[in-house]
Amino acid sequence: MRSEIAHVGAIDGQPVAAVTLSNSRSMSVTVLTYGCIIQSLKTPDRHGGVGDIVLGYQSFERYLAGHPFFGAIAGRVANRIAGGRFTLNGQNYVLERNEASTGHHLHGGSRGFDKAVWGYSVEKDDVALWLHLHHTSPDGDSGYPGRLDAVHSIGLTEDNELWLNFRAVSDSDTVVNLVNHNYYNLSGVEGSTIEDHELTLAADFVLPADEFTLPTGAVEPVGDTAFDFSRPRLVGEAMDRRNNRDFDHAFALRLPPVGSSDHLKPCAELHHPGSGRVMEVRTTQPSVQFYNGYKLGNREWIGRSGSRVPAFAGLCLETQHFPDAVNKPHFPSITLKANALWEAQTVHRFAVR
Repeated sequence: MRSEIAHVGAIDGQPVAAVTLSNSRSMSVTVLTYGCIIQSLKTPDRHGGVGDIVLGYQSFERYLAGHPFFGAIAGRVANRIAGGRFTLNGQNYVLERNEASTGHHLHGGSRGFDKAVWGYSVEKDDVALWLHLHHTSPDGDSGYPGRLDAVHSIGLTEDNELWLNFRAVSDSDTVVNLVNHNYYNLSGVEGSTIEDHELTLAADFVLPADEFTLPTGAVEPVGDTAFDFSRPRLVGEAMDRRNNRDFDHAFALRLPPVGSSDHLKPCAELHHPGSGRVMEVRTTQPSVQFYNGYKLGNREWIGRSGSRVPAFAGLCLETQHFPDAVNKPHFPSITLKANALWEAQTVHRFAVR
């Protein structure tokens, strides 16, 4: 296990580093301290060929010109908040309505956690080689109450596991939902799509969304619908059952078995038959947002090779709390009480078959 640190630039006088963690089994992850962006994630295929399986840019400067959350952290509250409004402890809060197409607040606003330069340290323990990233968000930042101290720990193991851990503490009651926003394409071939991937989700229920991609508040069974990924299913086949071939929905994950001692529950398995790559996901979070990248074709995003990123070039499996939970009391709460510890863990295990 080894780490490498490269200084790649600065923002407002704050230096930005690219930190690469590598193991002895040909797996590596490169993270920018700007926005906790996972710039690169390389894993071997069934023949030992190493490919980059996340969408991203070759240089740090490209991210500054804008991107669709390639590999970044989303927060304080990821996903959408209806109309940019919520009430906490009887007080109304108004946030930026930064998603122009819907009029909602998205991923913490235009100056969310993805735009911050995070402090960092590297640590090796018995579990993994870790990159710990830390950031303090002041009271009122992007309209949210309370000073929030957040730590995002990214760990790589010799078993080809990638750990994405979050911790946060606030000095007053606030709301939190931190998410990693990787776009995965297990083929490792830039310019290809994820339609030939097989996806399984440990979910029997989906949260239907309205025309503005906001959950309606209902929770519906997935059986015999386009949302049924309870068994391995080609993503393209499921897309063909959607009028616009679109997915951007939260799925309620099954609860762990009674008596289970593992705090991580099954979430998803993604398989690319062509390369043999498999990604298994386990998490402590109650839901996963499956987004199939259908909006990527709406703007011209140029990838590492210099070619345009097409629609469906990557898919997101964002482990998180339910979207707009602040406005739907029957959803699991994302309120963080003052001086309490908020934690979440997600593990991605990579293999071949």
